[in-house]
Amino acid sequence: MFFLHNLERRVTLHPSYFGRNMHELVTTKLLKDVEGTCAGNYYIISIMDTFDISAGKILPGNGLAEFTVGYRAVVWRPFKGETMIPSQVKYDPNATPPQFTDNEDYRIEPGTHIRVKIMGTRSEVGEMWAIGTINEDYLGPLGP
Repeated sequence: MFFLHNLERRVTLHPSYFGRNMHELVTTKLLKDVEGTCAGNYYIISIMDTFDISAGKILPGNGLAEFTVGYRAVVWRPFKGETMIPSQVKYDPNATPPQFTDNEDYRIEPGTHIRVKIMGTRSEVGEMWAIGTINEDYLGPLGP
């Protein structure tokens, strides 16, 4: 499920970038570092905007400036019962027609919908794992 979250992150900036456009550089660095990453229980899909960039603090010893940035992001978090395409199903472009398959019973061609029941999720640093099943009634390929 997708959510809009207000988040906060510390961004460091090298002294060579100090100047008039520091806030733009901080925002660009935030986009580069955060978009598409896993943050524990959710993935950060896209940063919508930044709403608070603090005054920079110089870090002792290395001269880097540290900014605390508040931002709004679209995040995705899987829940039990959510419909998803499992990673065991691979795309086979050499098949006729090209299709997703698990090399056994299921062939998922373009336009096919599949229902997977999420049994549970586990989060680790920088990644998330989900265990699902299609071995129940009304799960698996739904047809064209």
